[in-house]
Amino acid sequence: MKKLGLATALLLAMTGAQAYQVEVQGQSEYIDNTVNDKNFTGAVQGTYYFKNVDSSKGPLAEAAFLNQASNASVAYNYGEYDVDGIADQTVHTIGAKAEAYVPTKIVPVYASASYSNTISDNKAAGVADDHGDRYAVEFGILPIDNFLLAAGYTSATNQVSYDAFGIVSNGVAKAAQEQQTIGRDQDAITARTKYVGAIDGTNMSIGFETNMLFAESNTYGFKTDLYVNPQLSVGGSYAEAGGAANRKAWGANVNYFITPAVAVGASYVNANAEKGSVLDTETVGVNAKFRF
Repeated sequence: MKKLGLATALLLAMTGAQAYQVEVQGQSEYIDNTVNDKNFTGAVQGTYYFKNVDSSKGPLAEAAFLNQASNASVAYNYGEYDVDGIADQTVHTIGAKAEAYVPTKIVPVYASASYSNTISDNKAAGVADDHGDRYAVEFGILPIDNFLLAAGYTSATNQVSYDAFGIVSNGVAKAAQEQQTIGRDQDAITARTKYVGAIDGTNMSIGFETNMLFAESNTYGFKTDLYVNPQLSVGGSYAEAGGAANRKAWGANVNYFITPAVAVGASYVNANAEKGSVLDTETVGVNAKFRF
């Protein structure tokens, strides 16, 4: 009977759950740069929402945002990075994050705090291992429905220190750009916006995100997604970083919910090195999400 109950619960989760409280997502990226094409990453993130998230309205991919769902997350990223004559390392990044949406009499208020820890196991002769921490806080408001304005502060050591959640959401190439930009200055101010809204008279929605990071050098990013229907989305992105990163990156992605509880997707990022930088980089990624 216990086995039957477990099987029934799993079947329901896989076929049609309209509300969920846990989301687990995983991804892997293949990295091809100027001097090597044998690098890859793997990442997993688990999120627990303090209340059930209703996914019956709007794009399934943005159900948590549309519900202003407070949550706690953990993430882990693994990367193999071997560049002839430059680097040979295995990188582990772990992270913890909490997000809260608080209703007030004026507007809903948003706050988040996160911590990431990166361990670089350097295998090249004469190169020491590396260990870096990163802390970030963010505060914002939602002045109108489904529109977030937020600003924050990030503190990172001068060692390599990636954002574990940035890798999962934006890919390793853009996370590396951001790390290289902030790494020299150790402190940064961040700002971002996010909006998701229906396209009148259709079953479609549109989403926009912008982000900025101000340190000794700056990074800028823009992302948009067209939700053809609640299950399917296609999107594009652009990011530009100065300083040590010195790259312009554009990307494309597609995501599809097979059921309200199961999604798959693919992504592509092309990071073009600017004058004075060393590597052009391309990444191809696949991902999956499970909700229950």
